[in-house]
Amino acid sequence: MAYKEGDRCQMTLLPPVIEDYVGYNDPVRAYDAIIDAIEIEELGLVIDPNQVGNSAYDPKIMLKLLVYGYSYGWRSSRKLERACHHNLSFIWLMGGLKPDHKTIANFRKDNKEVIVKVLKQTARLCIKLDLIEGNCLFADSTKVRGAASIGETRSKVGWEKKLKEIDQGIEHLLRECNETDKIEEASLVEMKQELRDKQKLQHKIKGLLEQMDIEKRRKINSTDTDCVNFTGRQGSHAGYSAQITVDEKHGLIVSADVVSENNDYNQFSTQIKQAVDTLGRSCQTAVADAGYCNDSLKETVAKQIDVIVPSRRQAQREPTDDPFGKDKFLYDAENNQYLCPEGKRLKYSYYSTKRYHYIYRIEKAALCKGCPHFGVCTNYRRGRSIVRLKEEELREKLEARYASEEGQAIYKKRKEKVESPFGHIKRNLNGGHFLVRGLGAVKAEWALLASCFNIARMITLSGGVRGLTGRLASV
Repeated sequence: MAYKEGDRCQMTLLPPVIEDYVGYNDPVRAYDAIIDAIEIEELGLVIDPNQVGNSAYDPKIMLKLLVYGYSYGWRSSRKLERACHHNLSFIWLMGGLKPDHKTIANFRKDNKEVIVKVLKQTARLCIKLDLIEGNCLFADSTKVRGAASIGETRSKVGWEKKLKEIDQGIEHLLRECNETDKIEEASLVEMKQELRDKQKLQHKIKGLLEQMDIEKRRKINSTDTDCVNFTGRQGSHAGYSAQITVDEKHGLIVSADVVSENNDYNQFSTQIKQAVDTLGRSCQTAVADAGYCNDSLKETVAKQIDVIVPSRRQAQREPTDDPFGKDKFLYDAENNQYLCPEGKRLKYSYYSTKRYHYIYRIEKAALCKGCPHFGVCTNYRRGRSIVRLKEEELREKLEARYASEEGQAIYKKRKEKVESPFGHIKRNLNGGHFLVRGLGAVKAEWALLASCFNIARMITLSGGVRGLTGRLASV
């Protein structure tokens, strides 16, 4: 059997011009065309060829490198540097330029606000290409590990204990330095370096304690002060909650955000507002899971947006056939009281400032104890009580909307539309963890990953690279 053998001395290995390095159906041409099509002025990217000083790399070309590199799952600046030397599509994209890893890392660090806006611009391109309708939006989140260890997260007591240990270590080293200095041993230099390291750590911990007092935080991570602890399927880690809002038509991402929270309790209205800002108009329907259920939904409902969010009771599928469930107690708004199934009154007791709800209790505990249903309805010695939320009427309205046939049909689309981006980003783009630290930097990185998902979908929906570049040329 004959073998195919390469010849490294062959003179015609590559075409004579870089333009011929990649074919017209190569995905790199789509990424190049999309960055050329977006409004650079809207990004806030400064492009001034008349700046004085040493020549710099074109910011637009550096932005193309980052976006295309992230589409490969290559986020390390050193990997991107190697790609500019060895990967033909990267060489074509950069026009033969070969920036070093420090230049790439500095561009990403210095242009965080610019990179965050790339997703908004790509989403607006999708709107122009009729790939995003903006009628129905789905919001969801996923937990993403940060570039920090959970072991570096401590409470105020923990950091004060650590600071005390360091103070004792510094005192011990100072004594040793004095003793060593007297006998002039060579180890004095190493001991002084260790002392400087401990003093530096001491100063850092004092800064963390001050930050905790200012921000009223219970815990803080010394490596990345913006990240929080969370528990997921892969265990407990330090990281962030990455948010996306997806359009119903093709599942494209309209907006993306990262927050330093370990739950979605207060995020719904914020995320929908960001998506609406990108669309330039209000949506008709907004959908999310029970993790977003909160009184803050009122803000979105007030804008005449149809909100479909199940309550925690509906999500947990609690039984509704309980003869003494809350729904069997009638609320008398005029007298601000509840009537139990036996006709007894539960009067307003107090408002919980901790849990933000009202408590109603039976008028007399003896009424419950003398009731034939005592022990079934309640066995509490003070009798039955009812919790009424601050926005109880809103909750009932949203529960009814979710339980309706139309609400169920729309909600079933949520997983189909919103889980696909997470799968692509975490598995195909290697985006299950952040490489950078700080809330601003991780927002930029998440926006890049979301943009790469959108571009990949745009290529598919437009019938390939040529189809997309052709449509972009006419926008």
